[in-house]
Amino acid sequence: MIRCCIFDLDGTLLNTLNALTYTTNLVLAQSGCRQIDETHMKQFVGDGYKKQIERALRFSGDAAMVHYDKSLALYQELFAKHCMYQVVPYEGIPKILDYLKSQKIKIAVLSNKPHARTLENIETIFGKGYFDYIAGERPGIPKKPDPTGVFMILKALDVKAEECLYFGDTNTDMKTGLGAGLVTVGVTWGFREREELESFHPQYIIDHPDEIRTKIL
Repeated sequence: MIRCCIFDLDGTLLNTLNALTYTTNLVLAQSGCRQIDETHMKQFVGDGYKKQIERALRFSGDAAMVHYDKSLALYQELFAKHCMYQVVPYEGIPKILDYLKSQKIKIAVLSNKPHARTLENIETIFGKGYFDYIAGERPGIPKKPDPTGVFMILKALDVKAEECLYFGDTNTDMKTGLGAGLVTVGVTWGFREREELESFHPQYIIDHPDEIRTKIL
């Protein structure tokens, strides 16, 4: 029996690509580096903002990471201002979340986005108190794919691993869910291709949120 669903944020619940690309390009411009498009940005995100900035700088010409430290600080400053830039939920997400709540299934968010920005994204779109648990990147909790965040949520919500589904759109998410022993679901509407998800052999791969109700539960 499924009692809980844990969702990744970027590329799974919310389309945050415009905000991520816009802010990253503001940072790159300050260092005279070339801009990046959304197609490349999809490949840079998923492992936290530090790795995102590193990948963007290398791609844009700073192979020696000369601008790395300055760019990290600037990104945090600018992302605090622009993290909601054109952010929207994916089609079908609000409906399926309402359905899960109607079935008394707990819902949680686990993201590698900084915790304050994770809260802002989720609470702005869905409202405060809508999710049962929200966890972003913060000191003392290893980033995904380390399963520590998953175990923290399971303990807080008093749910067993076999009672929980994990949803995500990247290789990091597949490693996270499978590594924690959860039934893991790859979603194809996010930032990565189906082939990437398939290579990790999750229990399910779905193309629309409605399939959570029709194919899994």
